[in-house]
Amino acid sequence: MIDFTGTPKIETEHLILRKFEMTDVQCAFDHWLSDERVADNRINPAHKSVSETIERVSKIVSQYESKEFCYWAIEVKETSELIGEIDLYDFDSATENCEVSYSVGYRWWNQGYGTEALRAVVEFGFRTMNIHKISAAHNTDNPASGKIMRKVGMIHEGVIRHMIRNSKDQYKNCAVYGILQEDYLKLHRNSIEFAEKFR
Repeated sequence: MIDFTGTPKIETEHLILRKFEMTDVQCAFDHWLSDERVADNRINPAHKSVSETIERVSKIVSQYESKEFCYWAIEVKETSELIGEIDLYDFDSATENCEVSYSVGYRWWNQGYGTEALRAVVEFGFRTMNIHKISAAHNTDNPASGKIMRKVGMIHEGVIRHMIRNSKDQYKNCAVYGILQEDYLKLHRNSIEFAEKFR
């Protein structure tokens, strides 16, 4: 059974993963939600106005009361800059599986932040929430995201043709990755104290 604990604060070497706040709206708009380069890898189009971001962040914040809602803002410790988001979603009670997605602002690409955030959330999902399998997907024309998934131990399971249709009305093939709890725990036997941080 999945042990839902909501969206607790998670700290890594360089990052703080925390709940979104309404004061994050302008940074979220400026740093990734309005950027076409980031939006090209997302289903939703880039935001044209801050009002769209206000609506989006309001929706996220309103769901934090639910323990089944796991949605983090990604903040750089050293600078306190908000650089992206990451979430666990589509929880399946029958299989105890879920999916993970993430976005990082263009200015912070290729600096290891995506990998560090994904590694932390995957570990949280397996050690604290007792999730059985975590899956992720990326557009096949965005191989950098696949590198992030492989770095945290995810295995490439195949390609689904025309899996998504983006805001430009283009169909995109997606590479699908996954990692099982049992495989992750075998790879990371030394982090047995991790779950205790959130009890």
